[in-house]
Amino acid sequence: MTQIEEIKEDVSSISRLFSDTLDTLSKLIRTEVQLARAEVTEKASQAAVGAGMLFGAMVVLIPAVVLFLIALAVWLTSLGLSPVAAHLLSGCVALIASGILVAVGLARLKPSSLAPNATIREVKRDIAAAKEMAS
Repeated sequence: MTQIEEIKEDVSSISRLFSDTLDTLSKLIRTEVQLARAEVTEKASQAAVGAGMLFGAMVVLIPAVVLFLIALAVWLTSLGLSPVAAHLLSGCVALIASGILVAVGLARLKPSSLAPNATIREVKRDIAAAKEMAS
């Protein structure tokens, strides 16, 4: 085999390797995009369920809370508190309860809990592997 034929064969091998590398990179990117889509869809569903639960809780809870607060104010009045103080105390109880509900609802809707963590981990691992292979 002549030297020119060897060079042609080496160039052909290099171009095949380059082509294979591009194909592999393309497949990797497609896979990562599919994973990201699936995870974002799951997280959006989780957020929708959390928001729905908050809304449902508010709708059902409002009449119950009103009745409870009225009963609490009446009970406090029967214990000797003035009606104004009894109603203020009932309002404070309602404020504390609603603060707890808001905190729980916001915790479910936090951006960090909705982030596509699996995709981020995979991409970081792929980048690290690519850097290692390039070294």
